[in-house]
Amino acid sequence: MNRLIRSSFIAAWLAAAMFVSVALGAQQKPQSVLPQRQSYDPSREVSLQGVALGFTENSSTPPLGAHVSVQTSSGTLDVHLGSAKLLQANHFTLAAGDSVRIVGESLPFGAGSQFFARIIQKGNQSVALRSTRGFPLRTAAKQAGAQ
Repeated sequence: MNRLIRSSFIAAWLAAAMFVSVALGAQQKPQSVLPQRQSYDPSREVSLQGVALGFTENSSTPPLGAHVSVQTSSGTLDVHLGSAKLLQANHFTLAAGDSVRIVGESLPFGAGSQFFARIIQKGNQSVALRSTRGFPLRTAAKQAGAQ
């Protein structure tokens, strides 16, 4: 019986020692992280002009949704447009070669950054894609009984 108590005591002591060592190992010093702007801010918006190189209605890579690749004077830029349904509801189409003007902001996303469009304009037609706070707009739901 004394042997059973002694082996139980040793097993409990070893388990406690392992728990403490794991807990101490998990408490690492936090790395200093440079502050990144995470939210959309209209005061940082930029307007860019360019030519559409390609349009993807539903991207399979994040951020999901419609994307347009735009050739600007400073290079090619992937622009997230949000919901393709919003573009369709506003009869807004994009094709390679279309001249576009886009108002939006580049924000950190994943390991890099992504340009999020708030307004897109082609010719004299423009569509608001995001609110002034950067939230994606959606098409209005049809009301029951409305014609």
